[in-house]
Amino acid sequence: MGLPSWRRAKYHLPMRHTQLPRILQRIYAAIALLLFMAVFGTLGFYSVADEQATWSDALHMTLITITTVGYGEIIPLNNLGERLFAGLIALTGFGTVTFLFTSLATFFLESDFDYSLRRRRMEKAIKKLKGHYILCGFGRVGRNVAHELVTTGREFVAIDSDEEQFEAQREHFPHLLHLHGDATDDDLLLAADIADAAGVFAVTGDDSRNLMIILTARQLNPKVRVVARCHELRNAQKMRKAGADTVISPDFTGGMRIASSMIRPHVVTFLDQMLRSEHKVRLEEVPIAEHHSLRTVGEIKQRCPSCVILSIRTGPDFIFNPADAMILHPGHTLIAMVPPQGRDELLEALS
Repeated sequence: MGLPSWRRAKYHLPMRHTQLPRILQRIYAAIALLLFMAVFGTLGFYSVADEQATWSDALHMTLITITTVGYGEIIPLNNLGERLFAGLIALTGFGTVTFLFTSLATFFLESDFDYSLRRRRMEKAIKKLKGHYILCGFGRVGRNVAHELVTTGREFVAIDSDEEQFEAQREHFPHLLHLHGDATDDDLLLAADIADAAGVFAVTGDDSRNLMIILTARQLNPKVRVVARCHELRNAQKMRKAGADTVISPDFTGGMRIASSMIRPHVVTFLDQMLRSEHKVRLEEVPIAEHHSLRTVGEIKQRCPSCVILSIRTGPDFIFNPADAMILHPGHTLIAMVPPQGRDELLEALS
C-alpha cells in the first residue's frame, strides 16, 4: 500500500546534517582553553615575579602575551626558562584566539547557509504538493490542527507571521513545511500553492485577519474549501458571506462541550478518544468519484475490516447504518469510523 503521505513528506524535505553542533563544541572548547591559559599564565608569571608583582600584574602580563599586543614586559623575564614559558603562553594563546574567532565566523556563516538551504528545499517541496492544506496561523489552535493533519496523514503548509513559532515547534514537527509572513498576502498564498490546495484553515487569533484570509483565498481559488476560526459570534456571519464554508467559534464550541461533559460524559469521552489519541479511531469521509469501482457497502466492509461504515450521504440526505446491499455511486460520500491511517485502507477498498 506504500507509505502514508505525511511520512512520504519527510523525503520531500530531507534535513541536512548540519555542522552547527560540532562548531559550537569547538567554540566551547576554545573558550575553556583560553580560560585555562589565563589561569595557568597568571600563576606562572606570578611565580616568575617572585612576589615582586601583584596578581593583577600577572594577569595583565598573561593577557598581553596571549594577544601578542606587546605593551612591554611588566614582569621581567631574566632567563631562558622564563622566556620559553612566555613563548609557550604566546603561541598557545594566540593560536586559541585565532581558532575561536575562526569558529565564530564559521558558526554565523553556517547558520545563514543552513537557513537558506532549508528554505530552498522547503519551497521545492511545496511546489510538489497536490491536494494539500494551507494552515494560516500556527498558534495554539493552529498547532492542534497541524497535529491532527499529521496524525491522519494529510500534507499541509503552515503560514505564520511569527517565525519563532516554527523554530520552537521544530522538535514536535520536524518535517513541517512552513512559510513566514502575513497569510493575507496574495503572494504568500500563491507560494503555498493555493491553486492545487484542497483547503485553507484561517485560524489566526484575529477575526479581521481571518476575514481577509477568507477573501484572499476565495479570490485566488474559488473552489478551495475554507474553514475559519471566529472569536466573536457577531463576526461569524460576515465570514460566511466572505466565502468561508465553515466557521468555528472556540468559545461557543467550548461552552457546548462543557455542558455535554456534564450531561452526557460517556459520549464526550468517546469523542475525545477519537480526536486526541493517535492509536484510536477517527471519523473519516470519502467522496465516491467516477474512477472508483461500483461496490456495495458489504464489499467495502469485507475489503476494509477495520472500517465501520456509519452513513452514506446522497445529496442533502444521510442514510445511517446503510444496508450491505446498498451500492455506492459517484456523488455519494462515505462516512466511516477508521483507525488514524485507515483512510488509505478505505480508498484502497474502493479502488
